[in-house]
Amino acid sequence: MDKSLEQRLRNKIDNLNKPKGSLGRLEELALQIGLIQQTLSPELRHPVHLLFAADHGIEHEGVSVSPRCITWQQMQNFTRGGGGVNMFCRQHGFELRLIDVGVDYDLSAFPAILNRKINPHGTANFLHGPAMTEEQSEKALAVGREQVDEAFGKGCNIISIGEMGIANTSPSSIWMSLLLDLPLEQCVGAGAGLDADGIRHKLDVLRRSVSVMQSANVPADRESYVRYLMRYFGGFEMVATVGAMLRAAERRMVVLVDGFIMSACALVASSLEPSFSDVAIFCHSGDESGHKLMLDSMGAKPLLSLSLRLGEGTGALCAFPIVDSAVRMMNEMGNFEDNKITKYF
Repeated sequence: MDKSLEQRLRNKIDNLNKPKGSLGRLEELALQIGLIQQTLSPELRHPVHLLFAADHGIEHEGVSVSPRCITWQQMQNFTRGGGGVNMFCRQHGFELRLIDVGVDYDLSAFPAILNRKINPHGTANFLHGPAMTEEQSEKALAVGREQVDEAFGKGCNIISIGEMGIANTSPSSIWMSLLLDLPLEQCVGAGAGLDADGIRHKLDVLRRSVSVMQSANVPADRESYVRYLMRYFGGFEMVATVGAMLRAAERRMVVLVDGFIMSACALVASSLEPSFSDVAIFCHSGDESGHKLMLDSMGAKPLLSLSLRLGEGTGALCAFPIVDSAVRMMNEMGNFEDNKITKYF
């Protein structure tokens, strides 16, 4: 990130008519967004929420309390405006884009859902081998890039991303464990609501899956290793998210990062391109076991902690007004000189 504007941004923030530092995180956000947009007067235009959906082969191993039919049922529900994501998008003025990258159901009767299926039945079961091929991984990344480019073409400069994919906390936990070198048991939680026995079973399945992966020919160099883990365990919706995050960083767009699964995608994105962290705003620390540990390990400071575990990107949408307030502070607050107020700090 070009930081040549940083001191001027700090001077503007410090000279708004308030005690220095008194608006806390809002000041940090204003500085970050000013640097992303390279301006003293940042703005948020045409916010877009991308929701990628797909099913996971690992779901067949009973690692989620919810059956895979919930994925397609919720996608249909979103077209009717009845989901949590719909409510928050309406509330905060986000355009909602629903993208099917591998839902195990024919959703062609719903034109509001963009058909970008990479495999009509979702990923393979990573207990027995890679979840997707290298070609499928590249297609998923391309879908993410495409969606960001389309949003950008409409004038969007801030996106949030959500997901719908039963069992996707499982690949997220493995990504977290292997990329941050943390014990898997610290990364595995209840997901949509597993009990203690369910969590033990999930952990056992994921341990066996990692063991199978490690017995194969794993790449040695870091970037190849990250890409290998991304396609070996990831869901199509998660890899599409990584593609979207990387393209948004190239476009210098603000990216609102949601909870556990989206944080895991951000971890992969920043592992592939460290500059992604410059445009990422981590919005929510959820209840999933390991999420706070993941955020701490990434040096991320989430804006909210509301015990949300719905997914869909709802935590990111809830945090949007805080980000909006930071930008409004830069453009709507007066300064000491213009308002003839004695600088009192």
